[in-house]
Amino acid sequence: MGAGRPFQDKPGLTVHDLAIARGGRALFENLSFAVQSGSYAEIRGANGSGKTSLLRAVAGFLKPRAGQVTFARVEEPSEALHYLGHLNGLKAAASASAHVRYWGGLLGGYERDALTRVGLRRVADLPALALSQGQSRRLALARLLVAPRPIWLLDEPAAALDVNGRNVLAELISTHCSSGGLVLAAVHEPLGVKPDQVVTVGA
Repeated sequence: MGAGRPFQDKPGLTVHDLAIARGGRALFENLSFAVQSGSYAEIRGANGSGKTSLLRAVAGFLKPRAGQVTFARVEEPSEALHYLGHLNGLKAAASASAHVRYWGGLLGGYERDALTRVGLRRVADLPALALSQGQSRRLALARLLVAPRPIWLLDEPAAALDVNGRNVLAELISTHCSSGGLVLAAVHEPLGVKPDQVVTVGA
């Protein structure tokens, strides 16, 4: 599936009565919400409230203390979602284009326009260590485009991005949702895309 083409199966996810604890302390409990195909949902809350833990639980990386996460019209969740965490996960000596090729082989896809869409075509041959923090974050965002997957779980995706970078991110989210994908993002501040819903943790 190319960039921007619609997902044939309309994904959805439901969180039901979720409870998560860290270090013996409850971060939140009895949390329930649902995100449908074509929707952008923001997770908001103070630092330490459990935004990242919620994303990791949805991704299957963290076992909740109680409750469950279910997916609709998704055969294998791990193959239907992209998770972008705080760390960019880049190899210092590898070029931007080499990262795209590597991710393509790892994820089973290749989007030739990925670097162009995140505004990095002119630095495609530079090693990651030569990129600015904002460019490094843009390169990490390119991974979302290499092998199209309907569910994006993003943890502070705008970290280190300048105004232009935030505009790129907003466009990626809007295009993904208009194609029938869904986005669940933990945010510290608005991303420039009006969310269809807001999930508040630690309130």
